[in-house]
Amino acid sequence: MITEWSFPTKILFGEGAIDQLGEKLRASGVARPLVVVDKGIVQSGLCDRLGGVLKKAGIAHAIFDGVDPNPVEENIASGVEAYRGGGCDGIVAMGGGSPMDAGKLVRLKVTHDRPLEDYDDLRDGWRHVTANVPPMIAIPTTAGTGSEVGRSGVVILRSNKRKTVIFSPHLMPNWAVIDPELTVGLPPRTTAATGIDALTHGIEAYCARGYHPMADGVALECVKLAARHLGRAVADGKDIEARRNMMASAMMGAVAFQKGLGVCHALAHPLSSEAGLHHGLANALMLPHVLSFNLDSAKGRLADIAMAMGVPATSSDLAAQAAVAVERLCSACGLPSKLGQCGVSRELVPTLAAKAIDDGCHLSNPRPVTVDDLKALYLAAF
Repeated sequence: MITEWSFPTKILFGEGAIDQLGEKLRASGVARPLVVVDKGIVQSGLCDRLGGVLKKAGIAHAIFDGVDPNPVEENIASGVEAYRGGGCDGIVAMGGGSPMDAGKLVRLKVTHDRPLEDYDDLRDGWRHVTANVPPMIAIPTTAGTGSEVGRSGVVILRSNKRKTVIFSPHLMPNWAVIDPELTVGLPPRTTAATGIDALTHGIEAYCARGYHPMADGVALECVKLAARHLGRAVADGKDIEARRNMMASAMMGAVAFQKGLGVCHALAHPLSSEAGLHHGLANALMLPHVLSFNLDSAKGRLADIAMAMGVPATSSDLAAQAAVAVERLCSACGLPSKLGQCGVSRELVPTLAAKAIDDGCHLSNPRPVTVDDLKALYLAAF
């Protein structure tokens, strides 16, 4: 069954949803989109499938596949050139978080002239973003970032070599077309890493400081769905029920984190920009240590997280079981548990911590952090 939701992004959800892409493009006023993907989407054949849908709908398009696994500023500039050179009037971004984030920022820069660093969320850059952006449709092919319903893009800037969050409600796609069939056969390691990213969004959003009961409710359901279905999706790439529920979990995690994230994401971002780790894997490596760090500041919330992950309510020291449950899920999904196993050197810790303290994600963490705290959390993960 294909259904339409609005929360607040307009969402087309269900197996076969991609076949309605042409209809949604026409409704959005797009006659010639730029398709933003990465090389992996091209090699997987998914870009060809998308092209077939557009051809059947009679919609011409241009393709930009120059998106790095961790997008850099040069990718955005090249995407803008492709958009203008192709005579495009909208964007279709397809893939994991990287192409979708890049698509949002190409969308921004085709109509906004300021340098990208001016839009940095840490500098209240959202004030410079107007509604004057071309239409965009996002099509996720992994169940992780939830960028298809998010209002931000992440890019490594030349000026600071930091993963920088650029945020504005105007960056939310006009439509998210979420088709679980596009994730069938995704490799187990990628399924696991992206799924833990979704789980982390739910956990950090629920524990984030501030009052947002709507986001809290969505965050808990995100955690429940990931805890119940991620292992199944990793074990059997064709388990469409598990894939469907993980796509819902990822989407809900991104809706929830409008409330805020936490120190896990602040720690994970430098592991991508400085050590080249996949973002979801970086979260998986750091999350258990962050939950233990936050224990005394978020006991009630962590007890709720533990129960959402299936820990019996009668368990002793329930809040502490949240970190244990995360460790077990990561292990069951075949993910490594130590930074050293992933090629990260202890000598890099001071650099990582310096980057992490400049990352705004930790500002909503339930327990304030110092640079020394960040160093200790990295070292705990070796």
